[in-house]
Amino acid sequence: MEIKLAQNYGFCFGVKRAIKIAESARGASTIGPLIHNNEEILRLKENFDITTLQSIDDAASIKKAIIRTHGIPKDDLEYLKSKNIEIVDATCPFVTKLQKICEKMSKDGYSVVIFGDENHPEVQSVKSYAENSVVVILSCEDLESLNLSKKVALVSQTTRKFEEFVKIANHLIYTHKEVRVFNTICNATLENQKSTKTLAKEVDVMIVVGGKNSSNTKQVYAISKEFCEDSYLIENENELKKEWFFEKKICGITAGASTPDWIIKKTIEKISNFKV
Repeated sequence: MEIKLAQNYGFCFGVKRAIKIAESARGASTIGPLIHNNEEILRLKENFDITTLQSIDDAASIKKAIIRTHGIPKDDLEYLKSKNIEIVDATCPFVTKLQKICEKMSKDGYSVVIFGDENHPEVQSVKSYAENSVVVILSCEDLESLNLSKKVALVSQTTRKFEEFVKIANHLIYTHKEVRVFNTICNATLENQKSTKTLAKEVDVMIVVGGKNSSNTKQVYAISKEFCEDSYLIENENELKKEWFFEKKICGITAGASTPDWIIKKTIEKISNFKV
């Protein structure tokens, strides 16, 4: 069976940067998981003594805090400063830019519309920087019941599907007098999604490697499933099942932006050793 890798996959710039920062901050604690990949979080804990706090309430006794790639709410950041905790900022620069846009547009009197998942830590972080009207939506339908001002600023969670973002932008332009659209979807996300779509059309079976709690990985998996019915999402090679590959000639592999190379390599190796 032939194995093909997507042209773009795996660690994005923001995640690579965050991992490097964490490795240099031995013994620190992250406020929430640094990235959405359980295997890499475990590696950082075992090799660099990086612990993960589930809540800001657990941070009172720590000396050094790493801000996760998704950022944290503004009030939580102020709390850490008030406790004189050393802050190591691993927020993805794309998320930092998004925070600043929301803050400025809100100050300028715009209703801020965030396309994303209300419960995602990145969205919670970004939303906290809007000082006035701010809403989070997942589709055009969510806009119907909202009472927005005449001036609207649209942004997106960095890992959403671009096509859906465009639909929402077009809807707002049609229904409001002044709309400012900021394409805040990460470039790496766009390239991963495009590469996944291309590869999924060429293969018999598709393996998406990444955290099942990772937004960008779930988006990649959804795209893969759309173009290759036999698509499977795994966190590591131990979740592979031999029967997925029976009578398959070409296997495609891609990975989410939080998936390290060492997990991808183990996945490739195990698939290569299957006798099907």
